[in-house]
Amino acid sequence: MIGEHIKFRHLQCFLAVAQHGSLQKAADVLAITQPAVSKTLKELEGLLAVRLFERGRKGAVLTHSGEAFMRHAGASVGALREAVASVAQTQGRTVITVGVLPTVAPWLVPQLLMAQDAQARDGVRPASLRIVTGSNPDLLTRLRQRELDLVIGRFAEPAQMLGLSFEHLYADPLLLAVRPGHPLVAAPVADLLAQLGHFPVILPTAGTAIRHAADGFFLSRGLPAPQRTVETLSVSIARGYALQSDAVWVSPWGAARPDIESGGLCALPVNMAGTEEQVGLTLQADRVPTAAEAALMALIRQVAALR
Repeated sequence: MIGEHIKFRHLQCFLAVAQHGSLQKAADVLAITQPAVSKTLKELEGLLAVRLFERGRKGAVLTHSGEAFMRHAGASVGALREAVASVAQTQGRTVITVGVLPTVAPWLVPQLLMAQDAQARDGVRPASLRIVTGSNPDLLTRLRQRELDLVIGRFAEPAQMLGLSFEHLYADPLLLAVRPGHPLVAAPVADLLAQLGHFPVILPTAGTAIRHAADGFFLSRGLPAPQRTVETLSVSIARGYALQSDAVWVSPWGAARPDIESGGLCALPVNMAGTEEQVGLTLQADRVPTAAEAALMALIRQVAALR
């Protein structure tokens, strides 16, 4: 039978190319060469006797056969990972892979890990965590392909939520973060927004949900688009630049909160109503969480309630 000759490396390579739309990007993720990815795909297409991708200037695009195969390939890889995890559980080891938005992670993940520490001190053995960060669409794709057990992220467009369930945790508003001693800290509140254009503004990248919220903030206040901007979803880059310059960081509260609480950054006293984004737990709708996952989700809800 054909299925007997298809190996895990074939499925892993296929899913990586499907997820990233590029043989080179898949090679980088898998830590192998691009020719090796190409060879593995050709082997798989030969075994299936169909073409799975159309290669062109836009990268590797799934064919209809490829789309049909992906639905089952992701489930197969996920089932194998669950089987391996079940063996680990019999040996007293449980590892849960959690996808977290980089703008949500800086505050929430340390709080979650400390809550696990508290459980351990009380004699409860918490699960080990494998934390993966990425954009919301990327995390949802990996969740759907069963590479992730759950995602802590934002509510997505209905088309991106097919086969997934979302549980609201909290609303995360944007804020304007600057270093202590920034000229805007001493400016009259009534003049803050008018003076924003004099400074570099760090924005989320275009096309993201939080960028839509940031653009909506400027439009609703009748402000022109900032003249000089830096667009990034990297919290470390935005944070580092804001700490060392006069840049104004338009940030989700959860991303800047650790620095605000430590005094490293200040939140300007500007009304940010209407910029809130819904943060929650996303799961595969057709999968029942394991006992360890259910316990972790309960802990995530407790931590989110502190928000």
